[in-house]
Amino acid sequence: ADLFDGIVMAEQRFHGEGFQEGLAEGSHAGLAEGRRCGALHGARVGSEVGCYLGFALTWHCLLQKCTDEKTRKKIRALDSLIGMIQKFPYEDPTYDKLQEDLEKIRGKFKQVCSVLNVQSDFRIGAERSSLTF
Repeated sequence: ADLFDGIVMAEQRFHGEGFQEGLAEGSHAGLAEGRRCGALHGARVGSEVGCYLGFALTWHCLLQKCTDEKTRKKIRALDSLIGMIQKFPYEDPTYDKLQEDLEKIRGKFKQVCSVLNVQSDFRIGAERSSLTF
């Protein structure tokens, strides 16, 4: 009876073993793909936010010696953008408002460009990222 049980139950046993092996392989492949995708997205966000920070710091330095009211308004807008970027949680990938804060930074950047009367267009392509004026 045991001989026949092994034969009859072989399909079920092989099915269970195959399922477990497939699950383990799929989990491993999914983790690797997730890491790759996360690193790529993180690099894009970092490049974008870093470009905004460089833009803001450069303009801040250029405008610091001017003292008229229009320039002070521009500097306040730049200070606000710089502050938002400095508070951005780069180290915490589980931060639940990451996308929301990123959208606020993008909006503030557009506002700053408007105040400075500078046209901006931030693009990330396969070849390079660029900020054009």
